[in-house]
Amino acid sequence: MLHSVMADLTKQELGVFEAKLRALKSELEAVLETSRDASAVVQLDQQSVGRLSRMDALQAQAMAQETERRRALDLRKIDAALVRIDEGEFGYCASCGDAVGRGRLELDPAAATCVAHAK
Repeated sequence: MLHSVMADLTKQELGVFEAKLRALKSELEAVLETSRDASAVVQLDQQSVGRLSRMDALQAQAMAQETERRRALDLRKIDAALVRIDEGEFGYCASCGDAVGRGRLELDPAAATCVAHAK
């Protein structure tokens, strides 16, 4: 059973976490927008680029794609945290309903679970 977040977080604290989440979301969206070129298809023109350069380009592309995937996952977590704020469930573990803890939320305001269930 989930508890009312107001029992542990004040409206002001909740507002601070919401502002942090919105700022993180804006930052991630901006970074995703500017990094799309790095994960684009690598041209494998053997006449203009050597074998090692092509391998480097493919490796850089793979790393960029993985980074983009992680950022998209972070965005989904942030959106879920904003929904939890709207529903009054923010600050409580999605698995057990216990408080997530202020320290954990300060490190990661999108955290949906307590330390025990974070594994």
